[in-house]
This record gives sequence, C-alpha cells and structure tokens, in this order.
Amino acid sequence: MKIFCLALFSVTSTPVMAAIQCGNYVMTGDGMTVINGETVTSQKIKFLGKSGDYANMKMDMGLMPARDGNNYGFEFVKRDGKAFLNVQLLQNSMDAPKIIGSFPCKKVSG
Repeated sequence: MKIFCLALFSVTSTPVMAAIQCGNYVMTGDGMTVINGETVTSQKIKFLGKSGDYANMKMDMGLMPARDGNNYGFEFVKRDGKAFLNVQLLQNSMDAPKIIGSFPCKKVSG
C-alpha cells in the first residue's frame, strides 16, 4: 500500500489534493486506489524499469463487483512522462466479445 501512495504522489505531486483523470474515470488513493469513489478490490504494481522507478510503472487493479454490478479490470500505465488507463469489462462467458477502452490520463485537482 505504501508503494501505491508513493506512485500516486509521484504522478500527481501538486500542492493541492490531486487526482488523475483518464476519460470518465477519476483515480485517487490513500493506500488502495479509489476509482470514481469505489475502492479497488485488488491491486498489483510492477516497475517497467528499475525498482522504485515510478515514472515507468504498471498498476493492475480489479473492481469486483462495482456499484453497477459489473466486474472491471484496470491497467494503469505510466511510461516516458505519459500515462493511460486500459479498462476491461470482465464477463463470465469465454465466448462474449471483449469490451476494452483505453484512455489518456492527466492530473486534475481533487
């Protein structure tokens, strides 16, 4: 959890309370990530370069179930000064078409 706090701080370090907006998704965090007011149920951080390099990281998160009853998988990637969020609606049927969205991210005041 401390790793995420440092990661979020390095992404959003501004003097006021900040958040990250990726499309219609707003991410904040104090320990576990909070997406649109809902705390994720799982989270894993992987550094893409050196250990502790928060400028090059990937964070996988799950929200199961969300307020709307659906399960979602999130992948937040920060690399080379740019960040984006991939979101997938997780479905029970293996035959169901995958529904995936990718959104560029920016800092916003929270």
